[in-house]
Amino acid sequence: MQFQVPQFIEVEDKIFGPLTFKQFVYLAGGAGAGYLLWRVLPIYVAAPLIMGTLGLGAALAFFKYNGQPFILALEHGFFYFVRSKLYLWSNELRDAKKSDAEAVTEAPAALYVPKLSENRLHELAWSLDIKERIAQGTADNEEREEANPMKGIVAPVRTAREAMIQ
Repeated sequence: MQFQVPQFIEVEDKIFGPLTFKQFVYLAGGAGAGYLLWRVLPIYVAAPLIMGTLGLGAALAFFKYNGQPFILALEHGFFYFVRSKLYLWSNELRDAKKSDAEAVTEAPAALYVPKLSENRLHELAWSLDIKERIAQGTADNEEREEANPMKGIVAPVRTAREAMIQ
């Protein structure tokens, strides 16, 4: 048996002439709000507000921002202004002590990976493994000492709590 498979399932149906249901609701809502403003407020106050509501209704109905409906851009903008914007990354060492944190110097410590062999691929794999284990906080002290050429310097570790205090 042969069946017809719908081809354009992404395209909304045109219900009100050339307009989809959403477009019609946005335009009707903007026109209705404009009418209410015209009836309630004096014309010199209502005119800019009517133009704004009609423009917003038209933008919601027809304008696309980065290929997405304008309503999504408004939603993203709203949540950008409402939500907090402080993003902290907490990289606490599991076996670090408070005395180590107090001994932190201001000089940044560069991570040095010693040369193991002539095989560049093996050396790269070893250095990535050590760096990943140090970043996760699962490396033991011996591996940290091997990776750090400056033995007496402890790299500063900032936690979310320390950043909020200062």
